[in-house]
Amino acid sequence: MSLSTQKKYEMPFYAKVALIFICLFAFVITMSIGQQIIIPLVYASILGILINPVVNFLIRKRINRIISIFITVTLAVLIVVGFAYAISIQLTMFSEAVPQLRKKFDVTSAEAVGWVSHKLRISQLKINTWIRDTEIDAINNFSIGDKITKVGELVLTLVLLPVYLFMILFYKPLLLEFIMKLFDRKHHLAVTEVLINVKKLIQSYLIGLLFELIIVAGLNSVGLLLIGIDYAIILGIIGAILNVIPYIGGIIAVSLPVAIAFITKDSYSYPLIVILLYLCIQFIDNHFIMPRVVASRVQLNALISVIAVLVGGALWGIPGMFLSIPLTAILKVIFDHIESLKPWGFLLGNTIPTVSEVSMPPKKN
Repeated sequence: MSLSTQKKYEMPFYAKVALIFICLFAFVITMSIGQQIIIPLVYASILGILINPVVNFLIRKRINRIISIFITVTLAVLIVVGFAYAISIQLTMFSEAVPQLRKKFDVTSAEAVGWVSHKLRISQLKINTWIRDTEIDAINNFSIGDKITKVGELVLTLVLLPVYLFMILFYKPLLLEFIMKLFDRKHHLAVTEVLINVKKLIQSYLIGLLFELIIVAGLNSVGLLLIGIDYAIILGIIGAILNVIPYIGGIIAVSLPVAIAFITKDSYSYPLIVILLYLCIQFIDNHFIMPRVVASRVQLNALISVIAVLVGGALWGIPGMFLSIPLTAILKVIFDHIESLKPWGFLLGNTIPTVSEVSMPPKKN
């Protein structure tokens, strides 16, 4: 075929862009509609990669493969249930003090209304009426049916997750062979390298994330205990779990202990001390813990990480926020092994070229 004939059938740039946007739109719609099926599968796949070494260890000890998978999945479920039980005990202690917190909150609210009324010269009746109308609107917008549906979906996900996990581990050879069959034999070496790198990335990232969670939970709890904040342990654990959401979780995590300090303490200095404590912990986490324990494993820049978290939250809610970083890191591994997609892999990475390294067009005489 001549060069002119090849050019005749080349797709124009605007057509390529339009096709890319159409494919992205279809992908997003599919991910949104099928999230109740896809999210458990993604979680199960990631957890399967994490615990697969345990299955391989048991198999090397000459334990039947099915029994090895069953033992590993059962241990993983027991660990999660034990962790949830420990948190539930702390939450029970917290719930017992809710009436007292509610009473203190009402007193504090009345004082705040009086202060605002005095400073802004607005009638307290108008402020209370506005607060009451806001509460009524919030109650009217609160759909019990939707919340029950969400709880039912969560329970279904928790039930399906160990089932998916067992099946993925059992059919792992079939799934790997299927992936290899999708590509020509000449690409099998590159595909194998991608799969190995993805496995290493997921395992190291999740282990690093677990260490970060334990360290941050310890720092939060010890700091709150030293200050004298009630329910320090549960607040520290919740803050560490929220901190798993990059950049955004840390901001959300500080709000709950600040609110507890504001309600339970007479001095307004306690909320400020809590904010300073969390700022110090965030500084330690962002500059020492995260770079050495977590970020070194995913190699994503901060801009892409924030965008990925926001997109994940818009698409799948809170589960999407947790999944956004590992899934984006997997995309980077894939992009780095495909010649035409290497620029996109470079865009996701955290390697910033110097000005001298940036390619500049030649100057015209």
